[in-house]
Amino acid sequence: MDKNAKALKSGVWYILANVIVRGMTLITTPVFSRLLTHEQYGDYSNFLSWTNIAVILVSMRMDASLISAKFDYKERLNSYNRSLVSLTMVLTAGWAVAVNVFSHRFTNLFGFGRLYTNLMLVYCLFNAIINIFQINERYAYRYKKSVFVALLVAVSTTIVSIILVVYMNDKLTGRVIGGVLPVAVIGLVLLFLFFRNERSIDVHMWSYTLKICIPYIPHLLSLQVLNSVDRIMITKICGSADNALYTIAYTCGHMVTLLMTSMNSAFAPWLGDKLNEKSYGEIKKVTKYYVLLFSGLATIMMLLAPEILLIMGGRSYLEAKYVMTPVAMGCVCQFLYTLYVNVEQFKKKTIGMAVASVLAALLNYGLNLYFIPRYGYIAAAYTTLAGYVFLLLSHIIIIRIIGEHKTFDNRFIIGLMLVMCLVTVGVNYLYTTPMIRYIVIGIVTIVIGVFSLFRWDMIKRIINKIIHA
Repeated sequence: MDKNAKALKSGVWYILANVIVRGMTLITTPVFSRLLTHEQYGDYSNFLSWTNIAVILVSMRMDASLISAKFDYKERLNSYNRSLVSLTMVLTAGWAVAVNVFSHRFTNLFGFGRLYTNLMLVYCLFNAIINIFQINERYAYRYKKSVFVALLVAVSTTIVSIILVVYMNDKLTGRVIGGVLPVAVIGLVLLFLFFRNERSIDVHMWSYTLKICIPYIPHLLSLQVLNSVDRIMITKICGSADNALYTIAYTCGHMVTLLMTSMNSAFAPWLGDKLNEKSYGEIKKVTKYYVLLFSGLATIMMLLAPEILLIMGGRSYLEAKYVMTPVAMGCVCQFLYTLYVNVEQFKKKTIGMAVASVLAALLNYGLNLYFIPRYGYIAAAYTTLAGYVFLLLSHIIIIRIIGEHKTFDNRFIIGLMLVMCLVTVGVNYLYTTPMIRYIVIGIVTIVIGVFSLFRWDMIKRIINKIIHA
């Protein structure tokens, strides 16, 4: 089996697995939105927001170094993996000491107590170990174990969370424990596998990891702040109930990132190989179809916002439909700049992305501080979109600075972004005229169908490759 066929086959499986994994979260959203009160749902959203930030600070997302380590440590990759795991454990232990010694300060900052803080650290440690395992399997185009682990995590956390929420008196605590316990158990098993055959650790590899990841941390942290600070600030300024409304709409709007994450899991290894081969023409050709497909799906998501909210949260959440259009547009911008981030990671040029992300996070925080008290939780969706637009434009500039501007068709991407901004404005007006909106949905569906029909030969070739790979 040649490399392209192997990449295609594993890529398809990763996309399917990620769709199922992320889909579990979406499927259970209607369940938890009805089992938990608005306040409890908002408080859990606040916990998740801080956890997503903590994951970066605790684990430093060292798995991001594997995109280059697979070439630089090709013959010693197992040793490198053990070094990543051991460094993650050391960092987690340091944070555990800090949050317990200064527990009152962290409680005031987070808005929840020591139990939740320690559960958050447990999740950060074992989630990092799972990520290291899965990314190794992904970059080696070995999909079976990675897909199995991903599905196991998704199914176990879903089942345990529902059971605990139903039977525990403190439903919020049940929801938190349900999300942490299965991850810890699976992470422990993988930790044993990493050190089963050999226990030696090369601490000199830590410096290689830190040189790549430390400049990358401000980028990742700022992105997470960009994703999470709105919910944290809504909780503090407007209350947990408004945060629940925003979170449901944000979750529905981010359904499109389910596909983005899945597609990038398959696309990033392929892109790394093509960059190594300097196949820029092939990259440009594939990327155009790639971004058009994603933008079309985001448009459909915007048009179906009221129906999606009705299913996911019920009528009590329907007022939040105006959050979904800017959130979906933000996902498009996020998808587009992720293309550039993949190249910057491959070239180990992470300082520029760090600066851009910090500036975007500061912009988002400042806009939130001004607009949320004046216009409520809906304003947070537009301030986040402004941060994503800023990031996309920044990464286009960074790619030019590092000499990789020929990788993508920048004019095409900027033009697409402007068209999608107009679509976002138009869809908001369509929410007041349901009949016209349904007609537009039908037209968009027909256009996608006709496009697929004209490209059927290409689709058929891809299916044949998958079947015979």
